[in-house]
Amino acid sequence: MIVIREKDKLREIIRKVKGEKKIGFVPTMGYLHEGHLSLIRLARERCEFLVVSIYVNPTQFGPEEDYQEYPRDLARDLELLQREGVDLVFAPDNLYNPDHSTFVVEEELSQYLCGPFRPGHFRGVTTVVTKLFHLIEPDLAVFGAKDYQQAKIIERMVRDLDFDVELLIGPTIREGDGLAMSSRNEYLNPEERKRAIVLYRSLIRARELIEGGEKDPEVITDQMSKMIEREGGKIEYIEIVDPESLQPLKRIEGSALIALAVRIGKTRLIDNLLYRGQNGNR
Repeated sequence: MIVIREKDKLREIIRKVKGEKKIGFVPTMGYLHEGHLSLIRLARERCEFLVVSIYVNPTQFGPEEDYQEYPRDLARDLELLQREGVDLVFAPDNLYNPDHSTFVVEEELSQYLCGPFRPGHFRGVTTVVTKLFHLIEPDLAVFGAKDYQQAKIIERMVRDLDFDVELLIGPTIREGDGLAMSSRNEYLNPEERKRAIVLYRSLIRARELIEGGEKDPEVITDQMSKMIEREGGKIEYIEIVDPESLQPLKRIEGSALIALAVRIGKTRLIDNLLYRGQNGNR
């Protein structure tokens, strides 16, 4: 496994590989868990040369967010990636010039869900992914459904800017009790960790209500809110939206994305559930 920190050395290797082998790519911010590894395995079986990036991207963090505190353990990450048969790890110290002033902005899907609560976040995501796509030139890139909005924004960016890359969205991987795996789960103390499973329980309750014939999103989100508040969760948003446009639904007639962001203690957690309609897979 090759470990590269410099952009020039990365480009040198990519030039040798491109055209000879199918390049797969999984971008991460490190502190890897089974959710990341599941995406890496999806890519591994579909490509001949697998690149994983590890970079805590400063431009997607707000001034009051957890950039400095975000968990990091490069040595552990490299050990895990070696076991997964990754060919190249790109772990730069910095991807931005001191006077960096060019950004990529998606202006529609980023307005919804997390967008109003994390101004500039998705601008940072689309910018860093664009930079990584240019550097790595992947044929295939894999993102996770847990960050559903992010995945749809990247999908839109790839379409709108004509990137020649196939996107694959891997399923959310959960702990045994349903909590979606996340590097930020590390912040939860044992008592908060127990309470955090209410996010998934509320999503399951929403699905049950829809399957039972409830079509009013307000009725469903009200029940979800009560469940979460009983566990001391501070709700940022609970939305039921169109899975493609991410616009809030007034009535559920077919597929729907149920998405939420909740603080348990000081930790901000997100989760979602995609309901595909009575005749679809959930």
